[in-house]
Amino acid sequence: MNAAQRNEILRRLRAQNPAPTTELEYRSPFELLVSVVLSAQATDVSVNKATRELFKVANTPEKIARLGVRGLKPYIKSIGLYNNKAKHIVATARMLIDQYGGRVPDTRQALQALPGVGRKTANVILNTAFKQPTIAVDTHIFRVANRTGLAPGKTPLAVEKQLLKVVPAEFKRHTHHWLILHGRYTCTARTPRCRDCVIHDLCEYSEKAAK
Repeated sequence: MNAAQRNEILRRLRAQNPAPTTELEYRSPFELLVSVVLSAQATDVSVNKATRELFKVANTPEKIARLGVRGLKPYIKSIGLYNNKAKHIVATARMLIDQYGGRVPDTRQALQALPGVGRKTANVILNTAFKQPTIAVDTHIFRVANRTGLAPGKTPLAVEKQLLKVVPAEFKRHTHHWLILHGRYTCTARTPRCRDCVIHDLCEYSEKAAK
């Protein structure tokens, strides 16, 4: 795939959705951080259902820390791996209080030092909460980048690095959300909706359905 094809793909995705954002519900960087930690191996729908009740009671590091692991678990027990996630979220809340005055830091190094926060989660926070041009590669983005030929790579990190290399600056801020939403609703894993795809003619997927 050449630069002209990549640019046209991104232009079409932008035209379809000029201001994309996460489907997680949040009102602060901390709420987003909690939601993203909970979303590992869980759907955004299930996370939003849990956090709507949780955030009524505890939506700051101080309140989460006071709630504690035992108090947090009932709110998130419908989400997979909730025991470990509860421990990570409470530990993160305490670290934010102790080291950052209760504020979520805006650097990758600081974010990845928080319990339960890896590179993908840090990228989501940097992009969505702090408007930085990072690209978090989840299963949807990994699939879309490889299937279309936009940015092939054998690992999520390889795909991330390739996307950062080939995506022009004007598109970089929103590429994460364009690709994740495209993978979630159009370029789906088992039966991609090729006939409804706005980039059908540019995609290099060998098994795509004919228009």
